[in-house]
Amino acid sequence: MNRTATSDLLKHTLSAIPSMFGKLVYLSGLRNTESGRYEHYGLALVFGDRDAEKALRMSHQKVFQDWLSHSLQQQKSDLDSYFASHLGEPRAVVNFWLEKTAYNGFVPNNSRLAERQLFSADLAALLILFKNEYAGLPVRPTAWQHP
Repeated sequence: MNRTATSDLLKHTLSAIPSMFGKLVYLSGLRNTESGRYEHYGLALVFGDRDAEKALRMSHQKVFQDWLSHSLQQQKSDLDSYFASHLGEPRAVVNFWLEKTAYNGFVPNNSRLAERQLFSADLAALLILFKNEYAGLPVRPTAWQHP
C-alpha cells in the first residue's frame, strides 16, 4: 500500500470536515504562528516532519485557492454549513472576526497579495451579510447554556 502524507491527510482528516471553510480554519490552526511551519503530530509520526509539513502546507494552499474560485453565493453557502456545524455562537464569531479581522489568519503564508486582498474583501462582505441576518435572530444556546 503506497500512501502519501497528502492522501492520508485527505482521507483520514479533511474528509471528516464538512465545509471547505472548516478545512481552511483547521489547516490554518496547524500552522505554528512563530515559525510559520505546519505541525501535525500523527502525520509527522507516520510520514516524518518534512513530508507532513509539506502535505499540510500544500493542502492549506489548495483549499484556500479552491475557496477563492467559488462564487460569493457558493462561499456563503459553505459558511452557512460551517456555522451550522460550529459549536460556538455564530453571531459572536462573526462579530469577533469583523472587529479583529481574525479571518486574515486563515490565509496561507505563501499566498499572493491579490489572493489575500480578494479573500479579505469577500469574507468581510459575507460576514457583514451574516451579521445583518443574525441581527434579528435569538441567540442560539451553546452546549453549556440551557434553552
